[in-house]
Amino acid sequence: MKNFLRIMRFGRPYARFAVLNGVFNLLATIFHLASMLLFIPFLRLLLGQTQAVHERPVLAWNKATLEQGFNWSLTRLIELHGQLGALGIICLAVVGLFLLKNVFRYLAVRAICTFRNRIIRDVRSRIYDKMLELPLRYHNDERKGHLLSLITNDMQVLEYSVMYSIEMVFREPIAVILFLGTMVTLSPALTLWSLLLLPISGLLIGRISRSLKKRSTRVQERSADLLARVEETLTGMRVVKAFNGEEAMRRRFERENDLLMRSSISMLNRQDVASPLSETLGTAVMAAIAFLGGTLVLGPDASLSGDSFLGFIIIFSQLLTPIKGFSQGYSGIVRGSSSAQRVFDLLAVPNTVTEKPDAKPVAAFNDRVEFKDVSFAYDDKPVLQGINLTVPKGKSVALVGTSGGGKTTLAGLLPRFFDVTGGSVSIDGADIRDLRIKDLRALMGIVTQDSLLFNDSVAANIAFGRTGIGEADIQRAAEIANAHEFIQRLPNGYNTGIGDAGNRLSGGQKQRIAIARAVLGDPSILILDEATSALDTESEKLVQDALFKLMKDRTSLVIAHRLSTIQHCDEIIVLDQGRIIERGTHAELFAANGQYRKLCDLQAFA
Repeated sequence: MKNFLRIMRFGRPYARFAVLNGVFNLLATIFHLASMLLFIPFLRLLLGQTQAVHERPVLAWNKATLEQGFNWSLTRLIELHGQLGALGIICLAVVGLFLLKNVFRYLAVRAICTFRNRIIRDVRSRIYDKMLELPLRYHNDERKGHLLSLITNDMQVLEYSVMYSIEMVFREPIAVILFLGTMVTLSPALTLWSLLLLPISGLLIGRISRSLKKRSTRVQERSADLLARVEETLTGMRVVKAFNGEEAMRRRFERENDLLMRSSISMLNRQDVASPLSETLGTAVMAAIAFLGGTLVLGPDASLSGDSFLGFIIIFSQLLTPIKGFSQGYSGIVRGSSSAQRVFDLLAVPNTVTEKPDAKPVAAFNDRVEFKDVSFAYDDKPVLQGINLTVPKGKSVALVGTSGGGKTTLAGLLPRFFDVTGGSVSIDGADIRDLRIKDLRALMGIVTQDSLLFNDSVAANIAFGRTGIGEADIQRAAEIANAHEFIQRLPNGYNTGIGDAGNRLSGGQKQRIAIARAVLGDPSILILDEATSALDTESEKLVQDALFKLMKDRTSLVIAHRLSTIQHCDEIIVLDQGRIIERGTHAELFAANGQYRKLCDLQAFA
């Protein structure tokens, strides 16, 4: 419940819609109650028990005078239209009151829908903002499907819960208070018995609802696992088909699907007990009230008239509806609390890469990049140790070594994808942790092996993350990246959609668009991470030529397995198990006959 109330705080800017919902529900309940109270004179007319009042009573706010006033109006109605005519008018009045009740009920629902959906929109946006805010390290550890489930499935559960909670908070209490107040005026004794019997059913229903949270949490976890499995399958569909893995993936999916089904059945079985149980208990309470009321009507004192008793029973039967709504609403809130917990668990994840409040702006790179005694550990496992490296402006440094040596991690420290656990990384003598993150990354152009593109046009992908970019700027970047020629051949040129992850393009085409994206901002520093490793020979030549043009007069940090692509670099750093074991130019390292020479020999390169 505590987490659910925290979710409701997102509704503060939209409190006016909650107030409107309360007002409309109040009016709907008043008209509903009035339509039921009209049944009492209806019954009196039907039974010939109407007490004629020929003189208009003095208005006063007490039960006796109000009854006299109503009977006077009814007497006048009978005198003017006769008993059948009066009966018809009362029936029409009941229909009119029900119509007004439903008009205000509709307005209440509209208000609550606006309130509910704006809350869910803001929560969903906050989750998405948090996903963007969290460092790459978190996303490397967390399954994508769990995050997708949070922003879809959990939001659906919360939307349902918000609706029921507002109904419980605003509509049902209003109805209960008005109904109970009317019941007291009809029979205080029967109302007292009602208040003694109803809490018993509430306690039983509450015990069932409390067990829902654990089951609901399990359902959301299973749903996240299933979504993660689907996402994994779609991402790796080429591999699945290449290795005839359809059956293996189908078995994994069916296992996750079966677990979700079992958890859902368990939760729904428990949830669905609340409604029939509340109805059964309500019927039992009504039977008890009918018996007790009968003793008041038929007993020697006859302290309750038959028409008042029937009116009491009608109103009491309507009281069971909001009470049943309480039980359903509470079940929804319990289930929603589980999803709310998952939301706040994500929002509470600390961001390990943060910007200082007094972070300095940086607009240009003038001198050098320096890694000073840098170390980095991943879950207490050392990845980099004692790294000392200086890259002067305009120079290029290549990072080579066996897989797992720490090359990508070292390059990722510069744009602060990760933060060092020891030592420092500086630009022009300023520790990058003291600089604004956006300014820092704006200095850099990054091209990776994956060349991830988005489901948008070619132009939008080249201009990604930047504003105020003209067509001429985009074309100029494409020309530098050797991409302009093939883009012109596309059906709609720069406006051609490229599909999910650019799947309508070849690997070389995607990589050249990624290079154009990097060069568009005219970056001072380049980070090239295996930018040509996944390409065929022809594509590699085009991409490599584009990279050479891109690197000209720029400070570059290049990661490569194909050593033929980095022999032109000013310095080559050989990493092994997170340490620098060799450094120098290609000629120097090749002549030294060390680890670099061995790597060259393995690639038959000299």
